[in-house]
Amino acid sequence: MSLPRYMVWGVTGMPEVVAGDDLVALIAAAVADQAVTDADASLQDGDILVVTSKIVSKAEGQQFPAADRDQMIAREAVRVVAERVHPGGVTQIVETRHGLIMAAAGIDTSNVPDGVALRLPEDPDVSARALCHGLRDRLGVRVGIIITDTMGRPWRVGQTDVAIGAAGVTVTDDMRGGVDANGRLLQATITVLADELAGAADLIKGKASGIPVAVVRGLGRLVT
Repeated sequence: MSLPRYMVWGVTGMPEVVAGDDLVALIAAAVADQAVTDADASLQDGDILVVTSKIVSKAEGQQFPAADRDQMIAREAVRVVAERVHPGGVTQIVETRHGLIMAAAGIDTSNVPDGVALRLPEDPDVSARALCHGLRDRLGVRVGIIITDTMGRPWRVGQTDVAIGAAGVTVTDDMRGGVDANGRLLQATITVLADELAGAADLIKGKASGIPVAVVRGLGRLVT
């Protein structure tokens, strides 16, 4: 019997991304370099690439002076959900114009030069489509793309990676109207596949590993 399984690995060798870089070319080159020593690392039909939003934002030129952080949070937010005062200032949880609920509207100062902050991609779904079409055209394989960012969850400690954009991949599994293993009707279950893949891939990518892209193989049924 074939065991149900999937695997995840990181794409190493990505250079520091700067504004104007061609992410399709950089990812394709890093994958090709890995394939020199491991033929299985070549992308195949049904693979899903999970890409941290930070390199997408850098390539798209979403950097701005860190001194303007408060003004940029106000610009990116459509409403303040909660805020907490602490010795270092005030942390705001806001709804972004993308519809995401995030601390500081997803604006980040980690893994960027001193004095610089980085906002989210202008439209993560559009960015994902560009990567998806570009890699499919360049490599001739049917891949899916998930763009991720880190955020907290209500009443939970810590953060996890979640999907903020996707292309060429099924992002949810709506099980409503089906039955569970005991034959009971499912009325509310919608599994967010993209978020589950984002979290799994972050175990490989991490915050400080220098690996901004991971490949998920074995879930080709999700690639559209």
